[in-house]
Amino acid sequence: MARVSTYLNFEGNAEEAFDFYRRVFGTEYIGEIQRMGEVPFDAGGPSLSEEERQMVMHVELPILDGHVIMATDMLESLGHELRIGNNTTINLEPDTLEETRRLYDALSEGSTEGAPLTEMFWGATWGTCLDRFGVRWMFNFNPVTA
Repeated sequence: MARVSTYLNFEGNAEEAFDFYRRVFGTEYIGEIQRMGEVPFDAGGPSLSEEERQMVMHVELPILDGHVIMATDMLESLGHELRIGNNTTINLEPDTLEETRRLYDALSEGSTEGAPLTEMFWGATWGTCLDRFGVRWMFNFNPVTA
């Protein structure tokens, strides 16, 4: 089933923020907090410090009326830089790959930055774009959950 959620980026304090949001909304995480140390990096790729390995790769929390917020920590060692324009993202999870591609193509028209739709290690087709109005969109089609 399709869903829309909000994705937030943090500078190393995603877990602290989401512990706070969990208390505020009185809800529990969807699944476990995934850590950066669980990400399969390519051989010869970056190596993370122990502190970075404990940072949040992905977390999900329902807030109101079925809306879910998600988050990750940005890693300075990988060149990530938190700034207005990349701190909040609208995450789209369409029902089909065709709809994912259609939305990506339409919203990417005039885009100034992003990542093309790509098969990812978690089994989804994923990509992002910053549309011509400065809104960041993320696309995440997972055939297992669609």
